[in-house]
Amino acid sequence: MSRLRFLPATAPAFLPLPSCAMFRRSFLQAGSLALGGLTLPELLKRRAEASPTTGPSDTAVILIWLQGGPSHMETYDLKPEAPAEYRGLCRPIATVTPGMNICEHLPRHAKVADRFNLIRSISHQFANHAGGAGRFLSGHNPLRPLDPLAQHPCLGPVVSRMLEGRRDPAVPRYVGSASNVYGGGAANLGAAYLPFVVAGDPNADNFQVNNLSLAANVKDRLDDRATLLSAFDQLCENIDRTRAMDTMDKYNQEAINLLTSGRARDAFDISQEDPKLREKYGRHKWGQRALLARRLVEAGVSFVTMQMQNPNIPDAIGNWDIHAVNGHLFKDTAARLPVFDAAVAALVEDLYDRGLDKRVMLIVSGEFGRTPRINPQKGTRSGVIQPGRDHYPHAMSVLVAGGGMPTGQVIGSTTAKGERPLDRKLDPNDLLATIYRHLGIDYRVTVPDNAGRPTPLIPTGEPIRELLA
Repeated sequence: MSRLRFLPATAPAFLPLPSCAMFRRSFLQAGSLALGGLTLPELLKRRAEASPTTGPSDTAVILIWLQGGPSHMETYDLKPEAPAEYRGLCRPIATVTPGMNICEHLPRHAKVADRFNLIRSISHQFANHAGGAGRFLSGHNPLRPLDPLAQHPCLGPVVSRMLEGRRDPAVPRYVGSASNVYGGGAANLGAAYLPFVVAGDPNADNFQVNNLSLAANVKDRLDDRATLLSAFDQLCENIDRTRAMDTMDKYNQEAINLLTSGRARDAFDISQEDPKLREKYGRHKWGQRALLARRLVEAGVSFVTMQMQNPNIPDAIGNWDIHAVNGHLFKDTAARLPVFDAAVAALVEDLYDRGLDKRVMLIVSGEFGRTPRINPQKGTRSGVIQPGRDHYPHAMSVLVAGGGMPTGQVIGSTTAKGERPLDRKLDPNDLLATIYRHLGIDYRVTVPDNAGRPTPLIPTGEPIRELLA
């Protein structure tokens, strides 16, 4: 199938555009959409062939993914009474929820702590990034823990597959800020279930949905914004006259419906937001990604993954993998957490203020925690001995909010040095079961593996009872 293209007004009209006047804002660059090497019509065709339709639903999940593994000891599970080589330099502060203390660099979290829960007792056994992410997001032990390609279908693609036909086709079911989480992916489900990718920095003045782009020959002929808008208007008139949609391939029709959907257009157009709210989230990549996630689920997207890495601020490394060789643990924490604090706290508050707290579940996590004992080493760039923590899957903290759940809870605890769960030990699968339940997906169902054998969606796990309404 050839790539879908929007043609200039002088070309023969063949692509019908319902309500084309709505196309005049954030979807100025539209044309071939490549997701995992597929054009959008091909993507839709594969999905239709792969899955039956079921009843409607409108629940959604936002996953804020902290690639690299955040330190539980510097965020949500501080140990001020532990020996110095464990507790580090950060100090806990009280929150509006009695008994829930968090890092001093998260003061805005502290003000909305009655609207989220902290799970402090999730653990697993895979201490490298690919294996840890694959284990956390799929529920299955990876056979090749160092392989960055998913060996089992992970959370986002599973949601996209299982909700086939149950959601409004005018918006994508699954949107991500990257084509894949490192170590995650669709595995045997195939590329049709990878996310609709919205990469880049939503805070940039020239931000656009950069997997929507005009064909090269159109770009050559349309030199400025005014000419582009005029061309689209004329194209719409031609299409409306010819009624070409009647003869168009079904999947091209669906592709056009998606690209020209008013709801999709508005959802991606972050410039529509009140500047004061944008400031509240933080005028940086992380804050505006969080805001974009809210816009997407509000518009009907079922699952959104926004990665918070590469904050582009002094003293902070690219992701959350704060080994001593990569950077100074406490300098990185002091620089990174205020940016993170603004983005996540604003998102939590916004979901509740807009009445989305029952429909939308928010998960904030990485693939594992960090070693409770600090491991000083010589920094690759600094050339001096500095503190850091290494990979540690045996204890980690996860923030959860929304989803109609009771909030203001601390679920589980770790030992005095933060080394392992002390009570209410939980598995990533318990969180997955909770997410699937919220989305109306039967987590006990079996799905075929690469050899066609029935395999449990997740082999173990039950919804976390404290999170059930």
